Amino acid sequence: MLDKSEVSQFEKDGYVSPISVLGTDEVSTIRQKLERVEAAQDGALYPGQRSKSFLLFKWLNDLIRDPRVLDPVEQLIGPDILLWNTIFWIKEAGAGSFISWHQDTRYWGLSSENVVTAWMALSPASIEAGCMKVMPGTHRGEVLNHEDRWHEDNMLTRGQEISVDLDENKAVFMPLEPGQMSIHNYRLAHASGPNNAADRRIGVSMHFMPPDTKQIVGSWDCASLVRGNDPYGHFATAPVPECDFDPPAVAFHEKASKAANEVLYAGAETNDAKL
Repeated sequence: MLDKSEVSQFEKDGYVSPISVLGTDEVSTIRQKLERVEAAQDGALYPGQRSKSFLLFKWLNDLIRDPRVLDPVEQLIGPDILLWNTIFWIKEAGAGSFISWHQDTRYWGLSSENVVTAWMALSPASIEAGCMKVMPGTHRGEVLNHEDRWHEDNMLTRGQEISVDLDENKAVFMPLEPGQMSIHNYRLAHASGPNNAADRRIGVSMHFMPPDTKQIVGSWDCASLVRGNDPYGHFATAPVPECDFDPPAVAFHEKASKAANEVLYAGAETNDAKL
């Protein structure tokens, strides 16, 4: 649970970090499960497996419902919680992969200002490894202008980047140990640099929202009710997989991924390398 000062910091600055969630053995087991899947398919997740991945991996569907994850989320957005998406963020050791400064609210098509991202480290996410950095307070006010820059090393869908100057001296790094997570408002400007460490930087983001949220760009979207009630029904109910790559959930994942891409690329010029 967050204390009063952490809740106040989130409201003022748009983030709170670090939050200890998983024990050493738990996070080690999860990493092993993920890397076994990677090893069985040429050493990496396929691009389509990175997003909406709670539909593919039983352990991740369990994690999004873990009280240690949801208790602090509830303190920030209320007792009724939908999980909209999960995304893997994996930077290989020595790779040039980076994430440009951006605000997720610009691209996700969600109506609420109270969507939050819980970012869980499955390996060390140090400054050297390219941990997340945030620009405090940018979750308030107008969403900043962005441009699509399609850089080959940019892990974002369309290379989206804030096109106004930001004062890097005000940026705050959020290093995490394995099993720790951070939470930030999805309106908050954030970025991360390349992984210059010896180990892989493995993280998974979990995106939670109150149930009054609507999808205002796409014609169809899905979510999982992970706590409380959903009296609105704005999102199709995602199935709960009984095992990794459960066939009904895999089929649903294909539809959900297609719908998510239509939202994320709305208004963008097509780039076949990214699609």
